Amino acid sequence: MRTRRQFLGETSCAAIGTTSVLSTLLNLTMANHAAAQAGLGTQRKALVCLFLSGGCDTYNLLIPRDQPGPYDEYAASRSGLAIPRSQLLPLNHTDPLGRSFGLHPSCTRLAEMFNGMGGDPNKKRVAFLANIGTLIEPIPNKNAYLNGTVAVPKALFSHRDQIEQWQTSVPQGMQVLSGWGGRAADVIHSALNTEQTAGYYMPMNFSLSGNSAFQIGQSEGQFVITSAGALAFTGTNANSAVHQAKNQALRDTIASPIEDHYRNLFQRTHGRITSNSIERGIEFQSRYNTPGSLNGADVNTVLNNAGFPNHWLSDQFKAAVRTIAIRESLKLRRQTIFIDFPGWDHHSELLVNHRNMLTTLDRVLYAFQQCLETLGLANDVITFTCSDFGRTLRSNGQGTDHAWSGNQIVMGGPVTGGVIRGTYPSLAIDGADDIGRGGRIYPKLSADQYFCELLRWFGVSPGDMDMVLPNIRNFHNPDSGTPSVGFTV
Repeated sequence: MRTRRQFLGETSCAAIGTTSVLSTLLNLTMANHAAAQAGLGTQRKALVCLFLSGGCDTYNLLIPRDQPGPYDEYAASRSGLAIPRSQLLPLNHTDPLGRSFGLHPSCTRLAEMFNGMGGDPNKKRVAFLANIGTLIEPIPNKNAYLNGTVAVPKALFSHRDQIEQWQTSVPQGMQVLSGWGGRAADVIHSALNTEQTAGYYMPMNFSLSGNSAFQIGQSEGQFVITSAGALAFTGTNANSAVHQAKNQALRDTIASPIEDHYRNLFQRTHGRITSNSIERGIEFQSRYNTPGSLNGADVNTVLNNAGFPNHWLSDQFKAAVRTIAIRESLKLRRQTIFIDFPGWDHHSELLVNHRNMLTTLDRVLYAFQQCLETLGLANDVITFTCSDFGRTLRSNGQGTDHAWSGNQIVMGGPVTGGVIRGTYPSLAIDGADDIGRGGRIYPKLSADQYFCELLRWFGVSPGDMDMVLPNIRNFHNPDSGTPSVGFTV
């Protein structure tokens, strides 16, 4: 078992500096983990991560409606970027301060899923998390940040660094990358995906967007697929003698000789999984092509009738439906699926581009949830968004620039829909929550708290949470038995 210093990298150790995390990591054993997982049952669950790459302007997605008051503050800060109050889609919710909110007018379906699908108040499938971002420790107030008395994530406002930090949940940085989804697989794949035998292996992490830090573990990796299914090593004629010879060469090259020279566990594991992916790809594809029926509904028919828009993102989510639908034949009780939706870096033409992308997001998420409902999968799947960072409140003349805090969407049957969790900030320029440079809001809800609640539902035990989220105890005690945020049923 590696020490905490080895896990986080030498430069990260001093930044966290808590003996409780060190003690947990040093004493974690697979025997203890297996005992902690006892009695979790056999329900199949999936986490679907939709990453809004580029930094989505979510203070133009979830907007205060009260006037006079918060809406006027919003309109003054956003100036020409403000959405007219009359166009906002009302949400049937007031926060603890009695404030009401609305959504961008492009998000009619998200508003419906928040208020109740089909007008049914018992089918509230969407919640929002307000004022959330990457944090190392809580920031008590604006002055603590400005005076440098609290630790903050490295390279704030950098796309590369903030994408990495959302996916690793280690804002101090890491020398050897691993993601919180990958580390979750390290501790639960063998314990919960117990239908797999010594002669059968299928990863639990599936990516529709190539390799992502989110799903890289220390012993487990990700299985990259496309909207057409398995990522092919073979081309179109998989059974030809030439392709069979190429596959054998790949197996021989990747599996053993080079592995002897790999310098760390991740590299060895990557070699094993890449080699296995040839066999796994063939096996996955045969099931993916014929997903069959669930709960009396034909999967292909449901996908065709779901109302997905004509957009490449629809193809990604259709593939996610297929991958979840075949989970039993893949012998998986747990799955994560990663989808990247890039293009949210709206330094210019924000109003038009943001509107168009939100329209796509709105329609695709609704169609995806409709598929899950029809197939009887609604209570087994949570879909959640992440993004590099929020945007400045003030316009740069054409759009907005990189900031920090934002709002995120959580969707699914296990979600306590129709609520906004977290503390929505003041949107006043130079106000209590603005750290400067045109309206950069600092977060009061940490990404760790967000992920902790997702992982708690997913089956990661309190004793394993420190391994998966090394900073979690700065914000929440996973042993408390209470949700870290409160958006799950």
